[in-house]
Amino acid sequence: MRFGKVVTVCLLTVSMLVSSVMFIPENRYASAFTASNADDAINSFINVFYDPSAKYFYTNSDHQIHEHAHGPDGGLYTDFWWGAQLWETVMDAYERTNSPVYRTLIDDVYTGFNQKVPDMMTNKFNDDLGWWALACLRAYELTGTVEYLNRGTFLFEKIYDEWDNNYGGGIWWRRDAHNPGSSGDAQKNMATNAPMVMSAVKLYNAYNDNNYLTKATQIYSWIQSRLVTPTKINDHVEGPGAGVIKDWDFTYNYGTYLGASLSLYNATGNSSYLNNANWAAQYAINNLTSAQTLLYEGENDGAGFKMIFARNLNRLRVEAGQSQYLTFLQQNATQVWNQRRLSDGIIGSDWLRPTGSGYVQSLAAAAGASILQLTPPDNYTGYIAGNGVYEAENAVKKLNNGGMSFESLYSGYSGRGYVSGWNKDGTAIVFYVNQNSASTKAVTFRYGAGAGNASRYVKVNGVNVSNNLSFASTGGWGTWSTVTLNIPLQAGPNTIELGYNSALGNSNFLNVDSMYGL
Repeated sequence: MRFGKVVTVCLLTVSMLVSSVMFIPENRYASAFTASNADDAINSFINVFYDPSAKYFYTNSDHQIHEHAHGPDGGLYTDFWWGAQLWETVMDAYERTNSPVYRTLIDDVYTGFNQKVPDMMTNKFNDDLGWWALACLRAYELTGTVEYLNRGTFLFEKIYDEWDNNYGGGIWWRRDAHNPGSSGDAQKNMATNAPMVMSAVKLYNAYNDNNYLTKATQIYSWIQSRLVTPTKINDHVEGPGAGVIKDWDFTYNYGTYLGASLSLYNATGNSSYLNNANWAAQYAINNLTSAQTLLYEGENDGAGFKMIFARNLNRLRVEAGQSQYLTFLQQNATQVWNQRRLSDGIIGSDWLRPTGSGYVQSLAAAAGASILQLTPPDNYTGYIAGNGVYEAENAVKKLNNGGMSFESLYSGYSGRGYVSGWNKDGTAIVFYVNQNSASTKAVTFRYGAGAGNASRYVKVNGVNVSNNLSFASTGGWGTWSTVTLNIPLQAGPNTIELGYNSALGNSNFLNVDSMYGL
């Protein structure tokens, strides 16, 4: 995975995204999340994306080449690490159903990948290779096919060769970038190291060889020492000498870390690993959601991050008996089902809003299909409104060549921070809100106005409900206040846009922490 692309994509303007979103009448959600819905979701995913002649998944739902063109045939088919995730989606379906259809597909997808990528080691990214190692070892556990064990073992050993003592240990992200400080590509990250812990434990189980358990604990100990703090999980270390920690937040990192912690708990029975897994799970649920729905993390690679979190969270629920996560998983699965596109049954990258009419990437669609395979159906019919708290930093930003940023400088905020630096025409925070029934709600914005009185417009479902909502001065940026507005909401999906337009009289800087009351 190439993180530079992810960070760029996460700043996509909402104007690109909203164009394909449709507002749906109330009878849009007629059915519950049931076992048959899970069947329909995986069938739709395979029907749209799988090419049975090539035994490979297309990158995009329209079978055309677009921006993420890193795979075979000029990008027509999925790239390397996406292929591993989509293979695991098939395994998710097989594990749920035990169907011979998916058992055959496990073998076919592996065959198709080898035909398109005959030499995996030409890939310089150890995290990409690591995802295939982990998937191969899972396939071995499910099928008993020794080829999968052999391939997983080979890949693990090749990746582990990339361990050295720079930054105190750890495995390099790239096999061709080992010079600390030479570039951001010379880094050691969670994306490479945490999946290797999971793979090492699987090899320990397969061979009953303590050397693999030793390697698993060695890698995990390095992760703990360099990438984990008492308050959060960081992304990677780079730069000269001891290195600089980059603290990017992704559901992906919390998912891989909790998966690594769970694997070591299962292997050792040491409760500290289980505590770490639960801590990571709870951080993501508390901070990387919008009203308890896993947040939108952009297109391309980012669209698959919450699949990895959900898959490992479900492992935590099942393997360690952590039933407290069942409702969260079920509500996200129901949300996914509600937001599917009716024309072809596939699911987009944002689980808070209906899938639009444009092309959908296979990794995004797989994320939605997978959570429906992983989660026991609750047979609930209706909408998912969540807990009614929407953190501004997790909302979609409507940008105009910048104009707003994420910040955590001033204390007193909720979540991970707040949206700041905001006084430019054409900029807005867009909250995607689902409601159980149509009603008028008193919606509260929590804000800081340290530069004096400020104002913004508010749109609901594209219609202005306030041209110039006043945010009274808070006297300083470390002081927070609230303003409340009654707004009409429809049953199902809604958009609430808080924006800046000087022609409406909007003025001054404003920091926005959250929106709640829904």
